[in-house]
Amino acid sequence: MIRRTPLYKTFSKFCDISINLHRETKKLLSVFNSDDSNMKEIYDLSLNIVEIIEKMVSIARVLPAYTGNPQAKEDVEQIIKKNFPVGIGFTKQGWFSVRIPVLLPKKENGSAEYIRSSLYPSMMEFFSNRNPVRFSNCVLIFRHVYSKDRKDRRKRDHDNIEVNVVSDIIALYVMLDDAPTICNHYYCSAEGTTDRTEVYVVPNSEFSKWINAEKKFPKKGEKLYEMSNISSKKEV
Repeated sequence: MIRRTPLYKTFSKFCDISINLHRETKKLLSVFNSDDSNMKEIYDLSLNIVEIIEKMVSIARVLPAYTGNPQAKEDVEQIIKKNFPVGIGFTKQGWFSVRIPVLLPKKENGSAEYIRSSLYPSMMEFFSNRNPVRFSNCVLIFRHVYSKDRKDRRKRDHDNIEVNVVSDIIALYVMLDDAPTICNHYYCSAEGTTDRTEVYVVPNSEFSKWINAEKKFPKKGEKLYEMSNISSKKEV
């Protein structure tokens, strides 16, 4: 019977979470319609809805695989890439860069699996017809860009942002290793047109150039190119 299958059990779990989402959404709607609503309550309920939706997305992504269709993984990845576009390429200076369309989560906020499930397939596709680039003696730079439309928002401490998932995937494709003997880390924050996370891999010898160039980066972000004339010192 189909009700005994992992597909049905997973779908049942999805339905239970959907009911919970509907309940929390009604609560938030009633707060909006209330004369004595307050922003703290709206904020707390909004966070609950975000957490519930993240759980729903995680479960929904595995449902097609439980049908046994061998194309399920590839089809789901295409949907993720369509709705969570990751920019990958090289700057005009030859620095490798990744542009993620969200800010990375805080460490205490749980899993960053949704970042992994978007970034990894995108990197794999980008390098499917290219030789991996192997930067050595480099700086891995995380530039956290906050939307200028939310000037009242407090920028987060760099040591409280989950970056390990991103650094592991980038190291797999463009670095010899992300060990401290080979790679230094640098973190900074900036203002832009949208929330996003920009990651750069820059040779140590060119880090000062990046620092100077970063001051002039456009609000929408540096233009990325699919190919780059990378010198031998960057060990292609």
